Amino acid sequence: MQPIEKEYSDIPGTTVFDADQSRKGYGVNMFCMSLLKEANRKAFKADEALYLKAFKLTPEQTDAVLNREWNRMLELGGNIYFTAKLGATDGLSFQQMAAKMTGSTQQEYADMMLAGGRSPNGARTKSEWKK
Repeated sequence: MQPIEKEYSDIPGTTVFDADQSRKGYGVNMFCMSLLKEANRKAFKADEALYLKAFKLTPEQTDAVLNREWNRMLELGGNIYFTAKLGATDGLSFQQMAAKMTGSTQQEYADMMLAGGRSPNGARTKSEWKK
């Protein structure tokens, strides 16, 4: 069955978390939510790969989590608010995570946001972005 092409699929640099993404990322998100409990955080930090086996992650999702590939986790169905639990487990603030996701330093990211965020000018679709 072919996935339905969605109007918002053409937004460059953006993964929209919708029902399809939610289904795809269920295991990632349940793993991240498990980190709300201190005992689970300790078990995860003691043996990350072993801990992840309790969740039905794809090999790609497992690799993304173990390698802290934040944007890839979102592409594979992770929800930013859930993946932030993993960042917090690693001692990262949301701002530090966002900086990593944009390829900037925390200070560069903070400065950009304080200046009003990214410019709305430029490519508005992926097809324009690739030109």
